[in-house]
Amino acid sequence: MISRLLSPRLASSATQKPAAALSRARLSQHVALPPSGASASSRPLSQAVFSRSTRPWPPRRSWPFGSNALHLLPSSAVRHASFARSIPKLAMKLIRVPAMAGAGMLGLVAYIQYQASQGAAYAVDLFGRARDGVVGTAEGVLEVGGGVWRRLGRGWEKTRGEVEGIRVGMPGWMRDIYEGKTGGDEGGGGGGEGGGPRGEGNASSVGAVGAGAATVGAFGLDKDGEEDERSASEAARDDQMMLLTRKMIEIRSLLQTIGQSETLTLPSIVVVGSQSSGKSSVLEAIVGHEFLPKGSNMVTRRPIELTLVNTPKAQAEYGEFPALGLGKITDFSQIQRTLTDLNLAVPEKDCVSDDPIQLRIHSPNVPDLSLIDLPGYIQVEAFDQPTELKMKIQELCDKYIQPPNVILAISAADVDLANSTALRASRRVDPRGERTIGVVTKMDLVDPVRGAQILADRNYPLRLGYVGVVCKIPKDTKSLFSRGSANIINQLTKNESAYFNAHPDTFGDVTTGTPNLRKKLMHVLEATMSASLATTSEAIHHELAEATYEFKVQYNERSLSAESYLAESLDAFKHSFKGFSDIFGRKEVREIVKRELDQQVLNLLAQRYWNRPVDSLRPVDQVTDGSVQQDPISSLPKADPENPLWHLKLDASTSTLTKLGIGRLATTITAQALQESVEGLLHTSTFASHPFTVQAITTASEGILRDLSFDTSDELEICVKPYKYRVEVDSGEWARGRDNIGKVLGRELKDCEAANRAVEEQLGGRRKAKDVLSFIDRVRSGELVIEGSDGVGGAGGFSAALLAKGREALFLRDRADILRLRLAAIKSRQCSNPANKYYCPEIFLDAVADKLTSTADLFLDAELLSKFYYQFPRVLERQFRSLDEGTVERFAREDPKIRRHLDVVKRKELLEHVLKEMEGLRVLEAREKRSSSRGTQTAGEGEGRKRKGWGIF
Repeated sequence: MISRLLSPRLASSATQKPAAALSRARLSQHVALPPSGASASSRPLSQAVFSRSTRPWPPRRSWPFGSNALHLLPSSAVRHASFARSIPKLAMKLIRVPAMAGAGMLGLVAYIQYQASQGAAYAVDLFGRARDGVVGTAEGVLEVGGGVWRRLGRGWEKTRGEVEGIRVGMPGWMRDIYEGKTGGDEGGGGGGEGGGPRGEGNASSVGAVGAGAATVGAFGLDKDGEEDERSASEAARDDQMMLLTRKMIEIRSLLQTIGQSETLTLPSIVVVGSQSSGKSSVLEAIVGHEFLPKGSNMVTRRPIELTLVNTPKAQAEYGEFPALGLGKITDFSQIQRTLTDLNLAVPEKDCVSDDPIQLRIHSPNVPDLSLIDLPGYIQVEAFDQPTELKMKIQELCDKYIQPPNVILAISAADVDLANSTALRASRRVDPRGERTIGVVTKMDLVDPVRGAQILADRNYPLRLGYVGVVCKIPKDTKSLFSRGSANIINQLTKNESAYFNAHPDTFGDVTTGTPNLRKKLMHVLEATMSASLATTSEAIHHELAEATYEFKVQYNERSLSAESYLAESLDAFKHSFKGFSDIFGRKEVREIVKRELDQQVLNLLAQRYWNRPVDSLRPVDQVTDGSVQQDPISSLPKADPENPLWHLKLDASTSTLTKLGIGRLATTITAQALQESVEGLLHTSTFASHPFTVQAITTASEGILRDLSFDTSDELEICVKPYKYRVEVDSGEWARGRDNIGKVLGRELKDCEAANRAVEEQLGGRRKAKDVLSFIDRVRSGELVIEGSDGVGGAGGFSAALLAKGREALFLRDRADILRLRLAAIKSRQCSNPANKYYCPEIFLDAVADKLTSTADLFLDAELLSKFYYQFPRVLERQFRSLDEGTVERFAREDPKIRRHLDVVKRKELLEHVLKEMEGLRVLEAREKRSSSRGTQTAGEGEGRKRKGWGIF
């Protein structure tokens, strides 16, 4: 269009028909022009656009450049050039001007003329270059557009010819799936006059495209311009085969989760071969990515169970490790690193491990296959490898190549088949070669004739035959960017096809190429799995009968899951906690706090009123460190009521008790009691056998109590603040304190006497203890004098240990005497009156402690208990609901009885699910038999044949 618009401006009046004809011939090199006599309607669209112009075609470029520059000048340039004709007239008018002025004007005009001529030359040059660029661009556009149009035309003609044959060749059930129908062809009527055939054609086009899309990508067809040469019936059969194989691989994965029986399995393709035979390259060519571990030393130490899943509609290729839970990995170099780490985790001293690595790869470019990659055979152990490595690799491979697995024996073309370790191993377990596929790698390293002889070898026959491949990825030295994790199927197929197509006569009668290998693997795996389904079905029925019987007898058909078990356990624990909250209230808090404050009162009395431990054997009158009281408690009943000493002791003891930090103390001991109660409930619940939940519940209760304790202790401290300055005790409170402290002192006396009897037993009996105490009394009274420092080395015939125990017995005896004395004092008439509080400090301190307890238990019940009882069950509910499925499953399996119950239930459900999947295969088989009984047509016109059903069962 640009050339047509510019041609009037560029064409010269001197351009004649020969120039137009020549330009037309040059353009016909890019666009096929119609004959001169053809009508415009018969021309293609790209030609009709140019035919609308009545002007001649643009002239061909002049040579040498600039020969036609004068008549191609723009009008502006011509006007500037004609200005020179006005010079004579201007000179005549300048005669009257002085000569100097005239000369200057002439020079100016000459300069202007010079600049005009230079501008005209520059404009001609610039315009010529622009014209060349526009013409070249138009020619390039025409060339690209013509090529695209021709390719679209050929593709449309081919697709239109094949669509109907592919749709007819597909089974009815598969056509329904790919066309999105549910009622078959019978329910798809026309939409009005003239609409039936058109709609039918569209539907068949969609079905045909869908029928072959999966297998085209899976078999590596139609890559880099290569066309799918399969017939319509072959494409439908391949797609049918992929659907069947995928179903059986799913069943195999389910059977792997069941385990516990060698009969509950379906065959896989086991890849064996010696090191450096190209085993990894073959697997990577099938997948289309470099993902297997590589290294100078032995890297593959564990079997790799590789499951390929064809996903035609997937936007990206990815892999996943089901056992690791890493999610979808789209970077295949990361898959390679993960496999390397998992293999190198096997210690070198263990050589190899039979613990498989499960890897699934989802891609639209792979067929549905189940492959197992094994460590490569070695001939001689390296100096840094264990001596038993060769034997262990052979034992591991022998374990996997047993029936019914298919053996993929990898051998290199530059090694004689007689020396192939893979073929030798397969001969041991498959002597007739019925389930072994031979793959000969590195075919480009030998002469083509020799390579064809290897593939057609009759000395080592295999019923499944040999396939020759060249799995070498050519190095792309022209690209500036690395291949990274891109798919390599295109490069492999191109390189492989270039080699085998270069010798069509030599390799015409043998099977070669990775696409053919993929198809063979698909067909062999399908046939092998189909043959094993009947036996496996019987084994599944047997296992299901046993699991059902155990489920009925052992567990009374009580269904159980990890989630239901967790819910039941949590409900039972919350129910027991509710019962605890009903019986643990203010009364129990009061007892806990009062018991603690009673102990604090006893400590204050012992510190300020009662005697101290006997730390020395020196006489009493020689003790100067204050360890012996100058005013013993025995003198208190007869002391002067105005004696400031006893007033000071009671006031100091009261202040110490009220400023003890009752808020923190009471809150801490109450929270500790609640925590111990929760732990007690845990040990009596079903959670007792689950360390994980015990820790979780304990942590939850500790967190709630810790958060509540901070605010509660501070607020409680404010409530008891008035008692820090003055405490008033009435007669009722005095009476209650008198009664309670009598009980406390009575218990303390019993504990003291029990401890004294225990010390006497350690001294060797009561008589021995009496002798030791008598000796100590005489030393402390001054009757006896011992040498040394407090009898460190023994004295009076007693060892130092006996003297130390004697001092302890003396302290307990004195404490018991004081307690008896004070019990008698608080029961006396003197201590019945609150006014005599300085004579009876025990009663007054107990009354103060009772006031503090009454305030504390009221506040703790309202703030700590009520909030804890409300929050704790709800926190547990949220915490256990947020657990993931794996954690719940792990929790339930911590109990051996529950684990066994779950195993039986899961096994029974999985077996039932597998049987249901097999029933689905039966439905597909029956549907295919009905379709074949009606008869199917191939892609050729007028040709029909019958196809047999699958015959799985």
